[in-house]
Amino acid sequence: MQFKVVPGIPGMKEEIERLKAGLERGSLDKNDQKFAKKLFKTIANLARDPFHPGLHSHEIEPLTQRFSSENRSVKGFQSYLENQTPSAGRLFWVYGRERQMITLVGLEPHPEDRKNSAYARVELSRMPTAKELAEEERAR
Repeated sequence: MQFKVVPGIPGMKEEIERLKAGLERGSLDKNDQKFAKKLFKTIANLARDPFHPGLHSHEIEPLTQRFSSENRSVKGFQSYLENQTPSAGRLFWVYGRERQMITLVGLEPHPEDRKNSAYARVELSRMPTAKELAEEERAR
């Protein structure tokens, strides 16, 4: 089962476009290039199987609570960009706006989840509206 993975807006869309364009032009510095490759590999795995073993995907209850208050009952998940690395990157996502769709809503270093409600501070994008998705499709 293949999922369509879309970036949340604002924030995720702009960052993904910046990294994609930078890779294509070869204009990213070494750190951003390494990060972009990990991010796009993670997105590809997420599209194939949101619970691919390398992703270590799991629900994050504080994100589910935050996101559901705005968008009905929506579960928030976290997947790993990397593991066993200080401040390892984490990709936050939800199912939807449409069937077979995953919306990327956050990208940050791993929060210290046991300290001071760290997941409450994760900056989240919102899911694009149906109209915004249709406009994006027409633009392609």
